[in-house]
Amino acid sequence: MAVRKRRVALVGLGMVVGAHVRSLNDLADRVEIAYAYSPTAARREAFAAQFPVPTCDRLETILDDPSIDAVIVLTPPNTHLDIVGRCAAAGKHVLLEKPLEITTERATQMVEACEAAGITLGIVLQHRFRPAAEALARMLAAGDLGDIAGCSTIIRLWRPQAYYDEPGRGSLARDGGGVLLTQGIHTLDLMLSLAGRPAEVRGFATTSPVHVMETEDMVAAGIRFENGALGTIDATTAAYPGFAERIEFICRNGTAVLAGTGLDVTFHDGRTERVAPLETAGGTGANPMDFPHDWHRSAIADFLDALDGERAPRISGREALKVHRLIDALIEAGRTGTSVAVAAAPA
Repeated sequence: MAVRKRRVALVGLGMVVGAHVRSLNDLADRVEIAYAYSPTAARREAFAAQFPVPTCDRLETILDDPSIDAVIVLTPPNTHLDIVGRCAAAGKHVLLEKPLEITTERATQMVEACEAAGITLGIVLQHRFRPAAEALARMLAAGDLGDIAGCSTIIRLWRPQAYYDEPGRGSLARDGGGVLLTQGIHTLDLMLSLAGRPAEVRGFATTSPVHVMETEDMVAAGIRFENGALGTIDATTAAYPGFAERIEFICRNGTAVLAGTGLDVTFHDGRTERVAPLETAGGTGANPMDFPHDWHRSAIADFLDALDGERAPRISGREALKVHRLIDALIEAGRTGTSVAVAAAPA
């Protein structure tokens, strides 16, 4: 059955918009960009100088256009509840850049508003779409590696002070958090998708002497998963010049290491499997946008597939709440110095 071409609009023209435009252009047989909206004239002008896409200065232009199927929201986290709520009320499906919102309470309100309106909400947590991650997901699902006994995640990134000098950057009011909610959320979400539900965490969270900022730029924690597996979480944006994120799995039948965009698996019987890392992958250093747009394209394609198939996207709003609950527990553990249970989804 033929599927009609979707018309979408971009809301927010910040640093990540280029990855979305390039992805949408790659999917031009399935989707077209109808509008690109920002309330700021300078942002609209800078965007128009790069991309031949119509711009608009009012969100109502998008919400009132019945030909728009979906909106891709790229605005700061503290605006998401309002903007996504307005899109849902207008019957527009939404693909939202992470995080959901600045608090899990506001994030839950937003997810529930979309569900009540009957619109599809997808979240851009693109690390799940990396080929190496997908290969490991298949191995784990097939039982090739056996039960997971340990899972540790290392996120050692670099952001210079100039990054945090932007008004609102690294603040609770605009971003909702630091290294966990703004940067580490991608790798933590991937970890949860592979390792399963965490039960409790214990650790530390602080602002290091490397940065002047409100929220945390360094976290060191232990984690126990519901299945009994143990592990650690080591996350920072103070590790110059930035290193590839790693997730290490110790399993009954072998060990698997996701490092950046590569995967190395070593089985106890001597067999090995490898997915080579991409030489072009980056984004761990001073330029957060130094990465290929391939995984954004895959996330958008999955969102379009979800709309066409009337199913949930791989990373729905409800699914993304899981990593928010883990981050809440990590911050609380760092604040109290106690072991903190990771909240489960409401029954």
